[in-house]
Amino acid sequence: MKITYNRTIYTICVLLFLSVSSCHRITSKNDIKGITDADKYYSELSAQKGRNAAFLAMFDSTGVTLATHMPPIEGFKAIRELLLSKSDSSFTLTWEPRFAKVANSGELGYSYGIYKLVDKATKKLSEGTYTTIWLKNAHGQWKAVLDTGNEGLK
Repeated sequence: MKITYNRTIYTICVLLFLSVSSCHRITSKNDIKGITDADKYYSELSAQKGRNAAFLAMFDSTGVTLATHMPPIEGFKAIRELLLSKSDSSFTLTWEPRFAKVANSGELGYSYGIYKLVDKATKKLSEGTYTTIWLKNAHGQWKAVLDTGNEGLK
């Protein structure tokens, strides 16, 4: 009886260890590629349809954007109001991610890179840096929950 009891305890411990260790998820290259692809997709959308359309498609309902000389703009409705209050027809905004990282949970990550802003009338190029924090929604899509940029590279 003692041997059976020890084997039972051993088996339970092994099963418990395996179930706990399987809960720890390792970030895969596909997770990072998912954020990078999302970031590139929204940049392409910005080039084709304008910054406003791209940002409205990109942000999660709980998103926040940090704009120059303004307090944080919180929530999709406030971001929408800000974007639609300014025309985006005089410039083209695109960006290229340089790095992305995803949390072990696979649900949160960030990317950063360089953006390019081209004035359509003068063809003047301005460059800066940006970072976006991403959340994977229930449909498996990456949506921005925080976005900010800094001008001044060129």
